[in-house]
Parts: sequence; structure tokens; C-alpha cells
Amino acid sequence: MLFNSLIFLLFLAIVLALHHLPLPWKAKKLNLCLASYVFYAAWNPPFVILLWISTLIDWLAGKRIAAARSTGARKGFLALSLTVNLALLGFFKYGGFLLDNFTALLELAGIHFRPAAPGIVLPVGISFYTFQSMSYSLDIYRGKLKPWPSFLDFALFVTFFPQLVAGPIVRAAEFLPQCVRERRATAEQFGWGLIMIILGLFGKVILADALAAPVADAVFAAPAGAGFVDAWIGTLAFSAQIFFDFAGYSTCAIGAALSLGFILPENFRFPYAALGFSEFWRRWHISLSSFLRDYLYFGMGGSRKGALRTTVNAAVTMLLGGLWHGAAWHFVIWGGIHGVLLAVERAVKSFLSSRVDVSVPGVRPALMLLTYFFICLTWVFFRAEDTGAAFTLLNAMAGGQDGALLPASAVWRISVITVLLLGGHWYLRDRDFKATLALMPWWLRSAVVAVLLLALTLVPGDDRAFIYFQF
Repeated sequence: MLFNSLIFLLFLAIVLALHHLPLPWKAKKLNLCLASYVFYAAWNPPFVILLWISTLIDWLAGKRIAAARSTGARKGFLALSLTVNLALLGFFKYGGFLLDNFTALLELAGIHFRPAAPGIVLPVGISFYTFQSMSYSLDIYRGKLKPWPSFLDFALFVTFFPQLVAGPIVRAAEFLPQCVRERRATAEQFGWGLIMIILGLFGKVILADALAAPVADAVFAAPAGAGFVDAWIGTLAFSAQIFFDFAGYSTCAIGAALSLGFILPENFRFPYAALGFSEFWRRWHISLSSFLRDYLYFGMGGSRKGALRTTVNAAVTMLLGGLWHGAAWHFVIWGGIHGVLLAVERAVKSFLSSRVDVSVPGVRPALMLLTYFFICLTWVFFRAEDTGAAFTLLNAMAGGQDGALLPASAVWRISVITVLLLGGHWYLRDRDFKATLALMPWWLRSAVVAVLLLALTLVPGDDRAFIYFQF
């Protein structure tokens, strides 16, 4: 069930109507939980069983971890949670990838092995809800959370439909306390929630799908035919597409939750205005980057064990972060490049911290553009069909091949979108978006929302799934 579909709007209207009936709070939570299962079952009903498994295992593991009297028992129940969750994730997401690479290794050894195609279907959103559910038992093990008394609350936490399939990845400590007392949106929250849904859909349907995606698709489908301008415009188009697509989903999710009275964490904070790669990851997919930082990077020692160990920890974290995004080597390379960029940034900062004054006019915008330049280079590996296609396009971006794929109108369109995107992020990087929007006169704000709604009505969509559904 896509946010950018009429069926979802009907579904949300029904959920909102049920939520505002004069029912006990427990009945409303049960309605939300059942609605979330219906939402997920709309893709593939049998995969709801995976949700039940993760929910039950982590619920029981959390209780056992808290009740265990020995360190060994606590570690054992945590291992149960991690093993079940990661085994499900590994089989469904990485089974085919591992089999393909095992076959390739045998070929290198001269052994011809042709296994039957595994035919594994990737459950939508499994990377998101697995991390979310698993974080509950991890937080109990780390002493940051006590077992929650209500199983219904925990089931709703794991399955809450606005963010179930593409985040934000919510921590139990952020969501479960909201289940104690009845949640009902105030008039202001309800109105702001609907505005966020409209903004998110506009970003997804108009900016990502209608304007940016066709250009990115044309270039990445034929990298060998791309010239210098084509390669750069295609990459800029994808940088806009993936932001508007993923931030659009997160905005819709936060808005849908807010219309029900629930608060979800921010997932994007104008990331293309980042002054460096560490800041980029504090602004891009915040719920994932903070998860990897808290549970993986800090778990390996973080920056407490010297410069070399810090670099290794960051590299491992980013490599696994790349692999989280997809079972393919070009995702691993994408994560590895980010790890290298973070290490280089750390070294450069320690060398230049006393030599460069960032308050000098022009330095901060230059750092922003330099960061965006390298981020765009990494997007090539993220979007390319494989590593060969990525290197072909990078060669074109370096001027190594001729070609002409795009019409002038596409070049101008993406150039204007890029300038507006970067300018908007720069203007808003240190501002609160809601507060900035609130400064507009009510009539102008209403007119903007009306124009966005009109555009969504008039521009035909092609029902593209959100990019992060594949993760």
C-alpha cells in the first residue's frame, strides 16, 4: 500500500475515523495494531508472520534479559534475539547474494556449480522493522530500558504503519511511553500532520518521480552512452530524486503519525547543507545513522581506543551500513567510500583546525559545495546497476567519454532543481522548518498548500514505489 495511492488515503481516512470513535484507549491501540497488519499484508500477507516472529522473540527476550541473574544468561537471551532477527534478515535479504558469491568463488577455483535459483522474495521493509524490534532487547541489555508491561503496546511499536516499511527507525523509549495515555491529535497537530503528508507527497510524486527520476533513469540505464554533461546531470538528478523520495516518505510517515497524535523522530535535516561527511550523516537518514552509531560504532569502542581503532570502527560501521542498503557489492563500495571520506575528514580536521577560519565569508558555502560534490560521486555507486556501470559513469563524469543522451530541456530542468535544492537546504540548515513556515501569513500558507494539492491532482503519477522499500 503506497502512500502515493488513493487506496492509502482511503485507508488513512478509515483509521482516523476509528481512532476518533468514543472507544477505550486499549481498543484504539488494538485498532491501530490490526490496521498496521492490514497495511503490511497489502504487499504480501504471509510475510506478516515474520512480523509476529520478531515481535514475539524480542518481547520474550527482553523479559528474560531483565530477569536473568547471571551475565551469561543475559548474553544468551540477547544472542537469541540477535540470532533470530539477523537470521531472518540474512536469509531473505542476503541469501541470493551469498549464494551468487559462493558460486563465483567456486568458479575461480575451477569448480562449476549451478545451483537452482533460490527464488527468495524480499519482504518489504524487513531491514527497518528488524532493527526497530531488535533495538528493544538491546536497550534492555544495556540497561537503558525496562521490559514494557503491555504486549499490545510492544506489538504496536513494532508494526505502527506510518513508519513500518521505510522508517524512521523508532526506538522503544521514544514510542512506548506514548502508548500509556490516549493519544489524540490537537487541532494544530492534525492540521500540521495533513500539511506534512501533502508536502511529502509533493516531494515524492512531483519532484522525485515526475521531474528527477526520468532523467536519472535515462543516464543510469545507458552509462556507456553518457557524455560529461549527461553523466553529471544524471547524477544530480538522482541526488535530488533520492532526497525527495526518501525525505518525502519520512515526511508522510511523520505527518500520518502526528494526525493520530503520535510523535515520530526527525529523519532528515537538510543534509545537502552539511559542512563535511560526519555532519551529512547527522542530517541524512538520522534514525539509521544514530542506530549504527549507538549499537555498532560505540559497541566496537567508538573513538575511545586511539586514532587507528577509531578509523577501523568507522570503516566497519559504514561498510555494514552500505550492506544494510542492499545485497550487492556496489552498496558495499558506497558504504566503504563513506568510511574513507569520514577518515580523511577526521585527519584533515585535526590538521587544519587551527589553520582555517570557517567564519571567513565564503568558506562555509565552499565546504558545503565540496561536501555535496563528493556525496554526488558516492551516489553513482548507490544508483548504478553494478560496479562496472558505476565506473563507466564516473569515467564520463571525468570527461573520459563522449555521448549525448539528454535533451537541453532536461539539463536545464535538473540544473534549476539542483540550485533551488541546495539554496533551500542552505537557508534552512540552522532553522526550524515548521517555525519558518509559521512565519508566513496564513493566507499565503494556505495558497501554497492549495497549489501543491492542485499539482498532485493534475500531474499524472506512475505509481513508483519509494526507493527505500527495497531495503
